[in-house]
Amino acid sequence: MTSKDLSIFNSLRPFSIGFDDMFDQFENMLGNGGLGMQSNYPPYNIRKTGKDNYSIEVALAGFNKKDVEVEFEDNLLTVRTKQVDKSENKDVNGEIIHKGISQRQFARSFTIADDVKVNGAELKDGLLRIACERIVPDHKKKKLIEIK
Repeated sequence: MTSKDLSIFNSLRPFSIGFDDMFDQFENMLGNGGLGMQSNYPPYNIRKTGKDNYSIEVALAGFNKKDVEVEFEDNLLTVRTKQVDKSENKDVNGEIIHKGISQRQFARSFTIADDVKVNGAELKDGLLRIACERIVPDHKKKKLIEIK
């Protein structure tokens, strides 16, 4: 993203009210080339599962619940590994001769809107699913204004 592209966001500021945080988030994500530096691991999907429901699916083959943590703070949802003990070359099924399923350290973050609630997470069959729901408050719902 170039500074010319960022000027598009800045040119929208005079025509909007209350979106400063959103523009600042775009500048933080795109302004320093951050998207080009972000790893593609682990792969993920974001699905719209209903009118106001979303699901983030993160592929975590080889990980279990004790290896991964999901944290939500200040509109930032982060999925990361806990410390992985690489000294373990033996498990209940025997010694590992070749390790082709990666268990490297990672952290993947998602920016969540103010009106989206994170309802929970489930790790099943190597896929972490994080359920999110958009809660639209009454003052943001469509209404007709009476003309006097």
